[in-house]
Amino acid sequence: MTGLAFSTAADIAGRIRRRELGSLEATDYFIERIERLDGEVNAVAVRDFDRAREAARAADRAVEPVGQLHGVPMTVKEGYHLAGLPTTFGYPELKDNTPDWDSDCVARYKAAGAIVLGKTNMAYAGADFQTYNEVYGTTNNPWDLERIPGGSSGGSSAALAAGLTPLEAGSDIGGSIRNPAHFCGVYGHKPTFGIVSQTGHSTMLTPGPATDLVVCGPMARSAEDLTLSLTVVAGPSNLDAPGWRVDLPRPSKQDLADYRVAVWADDGNSPVDHEIAERAASIGETLSRLGARVSDTARPAIDVRGGFETYLELLHSVMAAGVGPEQTEKNQRYAAETEPADRSDRAIMSRAMVLSHAGWLGANGRRERLRYAWREFFEDWDILVCPQMATPAFPHDHSPMQTRTISVNGHSQPYFQQLFWSGLVTGPYLPSTVFPTGLSSGGLPIGLQAVGAAYHDHGTIEFTRLLAQEIGGFQAPPGY
Repeated sequence: MTGLAFSTAADIAGRIRRRELGSLEATDYFIERIERLDGEVNAVAVRDFDRAREAARAADRAVEPVGQLHGVPMTVKEGYHLAGLPTTFGYPELKDNTPDWDSDCVARYKAAGAIVLGKTNMAYAGADFQTYNEVYGTTNNPWDLERIPGGSSGGSSAALAAGLTPLEAGSDIGGSIRNPAHFCGVYGHKPTFGIVSQTGHSTMLTPGPATDLVVCGPMARSAEDLTLSLTVVAGPSNLDAPGWRVDLPRPSKQDLADYRVAVWADDGNSPVDHEIAERAASIGETLSRLGARVSDTARPAIDVRGGFETYLELLHSVMAAGVGPEQTEKNQRYAAETEPADRSDRAIMSRAMVLSHAGWLGANGRRERLRYAWREFFEDWDILVCPQMATPAFPHDHSPMQTRTISVNGHSQPYFQQLFWSGLVTGPYLPSTVFPTGLSSGGLPIGLQAVGAAYHDHGTIEFTRLLAQEIGGFQAPPGY
């Protein structure tokens, strides 16, 4: 059992398949770690250990494996429906919001044989770079308990980093898979929009429509596990399944020397810490040394600031759908107070919160033009390497969001300016894999994005798998 804490899901699945390890043995192992170590991290918010053990015993009795994850323990983000357990999104008033059915993603993991140990903590409303709420409290980063694990899938990344689970299911609209992966030094994949069903990732107790920009995706400690997990969950909702299926292109490159890689290390729209920019540049240098074609100036033919504004409009029109009448009235007042010529982030977000359908269609049209521009860019380049966040994990800050700032290279930046690098990718529906690159000078993880053309999800993941052979992959934090 030595080393099981940080084994990959694929390795655990292989050992169970070969009868070298029992599912109950593995399940009990991770339950013991959660009970012993999670008190200070607070990652696994909702525990379902009795049912997990029952499912593990059934897996051990099975004559043949039922799927690729047969007998493998895992956890899922709190925002996914898991029959019999509450789905709150951190809202205290939803503490008894208990579905009697599994989300599509959870059902697919179970159909592949996975054993769900419980659900991990998330940011309130899924709308923060940090993970805390009144229902489950604050989740801490295993690398430094005084710092954030990211959000909104912060419980997911913290559980993986601390060796409390081999595999996780996260979700993303503004970096909620990617920034926790960066802050905790794990892998996270934001799929192309629409290739993984959202059904049951919601507070609604009946199936609802997919939400624009939102994606459900895997988090893990290796690129191999991202591939395995994506293979399990990719596919349309059960409602759409009769009419279409997902058939993603397989990776066409087998060696890093074959890649064409653009490196976007920094940008004036959202400057990043010098150390993060240098790390991105060093990845480019490594790839160039290995024979890859690398450019640090190649960019898509887009108005970068305009593209970010379009993303902010689309994002905040989504967020507005989840607020009550009182907040809607406030949003209308804020929007009315902004000058039409004001293109500050705050003004754009305020107007987007009360955007008309005609206004949304205009933003959607601008997004479509971005999608075509990115498609042209990826005809010449296979991968874009860029930052995910401006800094490594920062200290917890529960002050009002509108007043928060982040210090970057000694300068104060608006808190939500950090959406820039996420929105660059999310707005046009692109896939992105965040991969660990080692530690900062302060001993905190630094992750970067590997972005690819729409639907080339396996290509971005495979790139990070090959890159890990050169620069290394996941590192366990001290003490775990």
